[in-house]
Amino acid sequence: MATHGHDPSQEHAAQIQARTAARLAAVQALYQIEATQESPDLVMKDFLMGRVGSVALTENEAGTQESLVNLAELDSELFIGLVRCIQARGDEVDTMIKSSVSSDWPWERLEMILRAILRSGVAELLTRTDIPASVTVSEFIDVAHAFYAGAEPRMVNAVLDRIARALGRIEARPQ
Repeated sequence: MATHGHDPSQEHAAQIQARTAARLAAVQALYQIEATQESPDLVMKDFLMGRVGSVALTENEAGTQESLVNLAELDSELFIGLVRCIQARGDEVDTMIKSSVSSDWPWERLEMILRAILRSGVAELLTRTDIPASVTVSEFIDVAHAFYAGAEPRMVNAVLDRIARALGRIEARPQ
């Protein structure tokens, strides 16, 4: 017998997609704010109204045809929370990141998009204790993979894991 109504597993999947979209949008917004020095409120408004970040340009496998694809609805609460956290606590977040990166990755060497990924990840670790830290770290590794094919995703993993442990969000490893 078929049941009617909403499917909780579909709702959960949609919530996960919306959070993933919010994380990616937050990274893009933080990058745009740093690169253009635009007002964070104006940048957030553009994302939330769908003027920026709501579609992606894709090509077919042969590269002969482009098409626009609508991206998932984003979790606006998470998106706003991440950007606002960096607005309010940016210096604190940057200090945490600087103290957690290895000497192989000096702050000055980090590209703007990499800084935006790390800032968003730390903002989520600080403000969203309802989301398991391991999920946050994993999601931002995936975001890093969207931009980088090299060592950057591993660096994001190491830095966010170190900060999550320092915040008591992940159990410290036994010595």
